[in-house]
Amino acid sequence: MPENVLEIRRLSVSFDTYAGRVRAVRDISFELKKGETLALVGESGCGKSVTCRSIMGLLAKNAKVEGGEILFDNRDLLTLSNSAMRSIRGGRIAMIFQDPMTSLDPTMKIGRQIAEAVRLHKPVTRAGAKQRAIELLDLVGIEEPARRYHQYPHEFSGGQRQRIVIAIALAADPQILIADEPTTALDVTMQAQILDLMKDIQKKTAASVIFITHDLGVVANMADRVAVMYAGRIIEIGRADEVFYDPRHPYTWGLLASMPTLATDDEALYAIPGTPPTLIHPAPGDAFAPRNPWALEADRIAEPPLFPVTETHFAATWLLDERAPEIDPPESIVLRARAFRQNQSERSASL
Repeated sequence: MPENVLEIRRLSVSFDTYAGRVRAVRDISFELKKGETLALVGESGCGKSVTCRSIMGLLAKNAKVEGGEILFDNRDLLTLSNSAMRSIRGGRIAMIFQDPMTSLDPTMKIGRQIAEAVRLHKPVTRAGAKQRAIELLDLVGIEEPARRYHQYPHEFSGGQRQRIVIAIALAADPQILIADEPTTALDVTMQAQILDLMKDIQKKTAASVIFITHDLGVVANMADRVAVMYAGRIIEIGRADEVFYDPRHPYTWGLLASMPTLATDDEALYAIPGTPPTLIHPAPGDAFAPRNPWALEADRIAEPPLFPVTETHFAATWLLDERAPEIDPPESIVLRARAFRQNQSERSASL
């Protein structure tokens, strides 16, 4: 089994606001294995980006880490000084942000921006940094990299700018690459190209990837494992096939049911009722209970633990308690699982 390159242990992060203290991340734990892609999935405001900014040491001034550990290279990143974190941030752990236009300097040629990132983390000459920048442009699929090295960000399309941002993140050959919704600002065609690019880069570099998204469909074919977040907690985590084809939490059911497919007609698309809760004064019990058609009385009283489904699959729902009644998932989830099992058996028969 691959070794862990990163471990999050019982991390809790809050923000002091005028309205009160917002408990943005609440006691979450997970690990990232060498060479794997872990997807963090959930609605906006569920704590995905805060979790990853905690790893990078990029939290806002009003943020407070209330507890937990972030273990990397036998050190807790939360205890490191700013100078120690600078040697890790961008070098050994890099981040790709959502909007490439806010990540690139519009007044500076893109080649110079990549070369500066190389020189910041590698002991190379200017000529060596330029050569490495051209190689990175070629790696991320920019045609005629030597010529385009001298162009400005506005001379590239949105998809090309995102490729340049990825090149900058790869400048120091990081062990961990964190992608914060890198395809959100792109059209569907560009999304597919960037996702294919990231899969290809991971194969070539063997980097571990944390991919943040609100859309389960985006990571269906690229994630090894999926962690579903809701109201600051991880409510389901497992291998991608387990979460996609044998989901156990009603919130995951809702996310999957709301994904359009080729068989979906205009009136069949599901929407999760209600809105996510405020995290200033979280209600007792399961935060998803007010939106959950299958909520039990226990959901109003106590927060469910992560129950084991398999050795690799866990879900925080009282429906998995041995005392809970038998509940059938929605028909769309049953059909999805049936189609997956049929596909698996057909593939096995053909081998």
